Amino acid sequence: MKDLILVMGGGIIGLSCALELSRRGVNVRLLETGRCGGQASGAAAGMLAPYSENVEAPDEFFMLCRESLSLYPAWQQLVRECSGNSFEYTPSGSLYVAYHEADLLGLQSRMNWQRTCGSSAVILQGDDLFEAEPGLSRKALAALWTPEESHIYAPDFVTALKSACLSSGVDIQEELGALDLAAWEDHIEVQAASGEIFTGDQLVVCTGAWAGELSGKLGMRIPVQPIRGQICAYTWDAEQTPLNHMVFSSQGYLVQKANGTLVCGASEDIAGFDTSVTDRGIRRLLQWNKNVVPALEQAEPFHRWAGLRPSTLDGRPLIGRVPQAERVVFAAGHYRNGILLSPVTAKLAANCVEGRPLQAWQHAFRPDRFGVAAKVLRS
Repeated sequence: MKDLILVMGGGIIGLSCALELSRRGVNVRLLETGRCGGQASGAAAGMLAPYSENVEAPDEFFMLCRESLSLYPAWQQLVRECSGNSFEYTPSGSLYVAYHEADLLGLQSRMNWQRTCGSSAVILQGDDLFEAEPGLSRKALAALWTPEESHIYAPDFVTALKSACLSSGVDIQEELGALDLAAWEDHIEVQAASGEIFTGDQLVVCTGAWAGELSGKLGMRIPVQPIRGQICAYTWDAEQTPLNHMVFSSQGYLVQKANGTLVCGASEDIAGFDTSVTDRGIRRLLQWNKNVVPALEQAEPFHRWAGLRPSTLDGRPLIGRVPQAERVVFAAGHYRNGILLSPVTAKLAANCVEGRPLQAWQHAFRPDRFGVAAKVLRS
């Protein structure tokens, strides 16, 4: 009889892990406190942009992001085929815009190291820049153009992932309320708020900003905290100059979606688990975005929302088996990169479930890297 793997958490990471495990012939049951995709996953802008969002150097985190980007064409096609659903996946490329002479050397430096890591980026200036992106402010001096980057419409993609899981045989249990890890040594037991017990052979923890709740249970520090990201969207119809690329600046991003909206993000703050939208948070976006795309000066967002981004102390996710709880695998704490990192996380988590070792550089994401914590005794 095949092992039963429990996946705790129904965001994009949990759904992706469940789908990958099911494709490998494993029995999978996914447990979700609310509705699948109801937290950070459905609120994300869906950018697949490891080069634009990693500006310093090619460290292990960048390597993880780049590998996941390379998996995306096949991954999104698999989700389409398994679900029968359509969703936007746009290989638009990106522009990272600079406005000051002092920033040009930084663009050049980034282009140089990124080109050694699979990018074909070039710096656009003058007429070349405004021909590529006519809607940009003429105050822009240059932009780093990265053709390899893309974006996806997150709400539809998460819906398709759920459908793909169901069609692949994943048993999805939603609206369970608070989930408690009751046993993890000889077998796995997860108790729902109703008292119902779900048993399995291994557990994959994909609970995002709530992953830290297991710290005392497992005796290791899991420093994950929610970061509120606030986003707004504009109606962007045929009367406006379209944005042909994802556009990044030092203050945020703009990305046009196929449904006729222009998404602007993201304003971040620490507010616990509060997902309310604040005037101050949205005002931060409105103060800079018109300097990138002047047409926004006269525009008003029609939609404003917020999501919780699970951030670890070092900004890197928790991926791997827990040494002191060998039936437990972590796949959590992806901060702003859950959409991008979903295929590579699913691959690595499934490898761990199957007993395959991680590569040496992937140990940078091991879940026990922050040390031990006082263990809570079970009653």
